[in-house]
Parts: sequence; C-alpha cells; structure tokens
Amino acid sequence: MPNTNAIKHYLLNAEPTVGCWLTLASPAVTELIAHCGFDWLVIDVEHGPGDTQDIVAQLRAIDAANANGAKAVGAVRVTANDPARVKRAMDCGAQTIIFPNIDSAAQAQAAVASMRFPLKGQGGIRGVAGMVRAGRYGLDTSYVLSANNQACTVIQIESAAGVEQVDAIAQVEGVDCLFIGTADLSASMGLLGQTGHNDVKTAVDTVLEAGRRHSKAVGIFATSVEQACHYQALGVTFIALHSDTGWLAKGATDAVEAFSLKSPK
Repeated sequence: MPNTNAIKHYLLNAEPTVGCWLTLASPAVTELIAHCGFDWLVIDVEHGPGDTQDIVAQLRAIDAANANGAKAVGAVRVTANDPARVKRAMDCGAQTIIFPNIDSAAQAQAAVASMRFPLKGQGGIRGVAGMVRAGRYGLDTSYVLSANNQACTVIQIESAAGVEQVDAIAQVEGVDCLFIGTADLSASMGLLGQTGHNDVKTAVDTVLEAGRRHSKAVGIFATSVEQACHYQALGVTFIALHSDTGWLAKGATDAVEAFSLKSPK
C-alpha cells in the first residue's frame, strides 16, 4: 500500500481534480475507468451492490491500472457512519473514506475518529490490525504508526440539517473535504429531483462559504462537463464527473440514436 495519500494532498493544497463514481462493483469496469485519466475513483458501497470483497477487487484493479501508467487513486463511500464498516474498508487498503449524511459536528468527529488508530493525543477508535491488505499483510511494519497521517475524511453534506450545521462541521479537526450531495439535499428540502432549484443553489453556496471560511475543500457530483465547469468556477475543487453507470448508459444510447438517424429506413 502507498505511504502517501494523493487525494489528501490534493484537498489540503486546494488542487482542482476530477473523479468518477463506481457503482457497478465490477473490477473490469473499474480498471477501464482508471485508464481514462481521472485523478480519483470512488467505490460506492452505499448505493452500489458491492461488499468488502468487491472493495478489495476494485482497489486491486485500480492498482493494476496504475502499474500500467494510470494515475487514479481509489476512495470508498461507506454505507453509513459506522466504525465497523470504516474499519473493514480501510483494512482493504482504502485511505480515503466518504461518509454519507453527516448532519452535525458530533457526527463528523465520530467519522474522523473511526478512521484513526488510538495513538496518544489523536482520539482514534479504529481497531488495530497490521496483518491486512492495507499493511501488506503484516510486511509493512510501520503501517499502524503511519496510517493516521494518510487518513482522509470526506464528509457529505446532503440534508437541510447538515447545511444548517455546516459551519460547525467545517471546524472539526480532521475533516478534509465537505462533499455536497445535491440529490438527497434537494429531497430533504421537499424538492425531490429539483437539484437546480434556487433554494438548493443557495444551500450549495452556504457550504462553499463555510469551506472558504475554514479552509476546507468542497466537493460535488456533476452530471455533465458543463455542470462540472460551472461548479469549478464557483470554487469547488473535488468534482466527481458522473459515474461508470452514467458513461456506459450515455455511450450506448448516443450510439443507438446516432445509428438510428443514419441507417436506411
């Protein structure tokens, strides 16, 4: 496993990056997408069908692509803010964890703690195991002492309650990024499916302002290049440019439509 975390470096240095969501739990698709030039890839086990074995397989696929010239770094979005789930994802080799539905500073603090071993003064609660994939199955004797420094905590703000508390959440030490989930956010505001509504845009601005005040990176999911550029112009640096599912569906439907227009009737 690497002894540095490129995603953490990007976030702390406010470097604009682009990633992609992986929702199919397919190592082959993961390896293919890793070769497409993205800076990072999120293995989504919150809404995707994957389990712990799939996390390992997809992280290995990303490593295989990197060995052949790709640059993508893997992250995992866990199902919930649950230390047991975080521990398993990190033991698999994930250094960056994305936590869904964080509504308070206390929840953010719990997320940070779940990613860290209980070293003195660091307040971690992660169960200690060195003979796991993340520690090269025990061959990396420095792993348990160095892992905390590479842990990267991405907090999802995706409810009206989270937006209301975002200033306090942004002040939590160890939170590296505030990631806006506009789909759930709009739903929590009674605007299901209306991610472009002015009230949702105002909520996005509130999160961006909190990020600027407290020097925290802000991330978001974009469904198109145009939307991604719009968010980047607003100051978002950690942008997910759709998903494996989205690109597969778009490529297939675009091809079928183009063929239908050109083929003899």
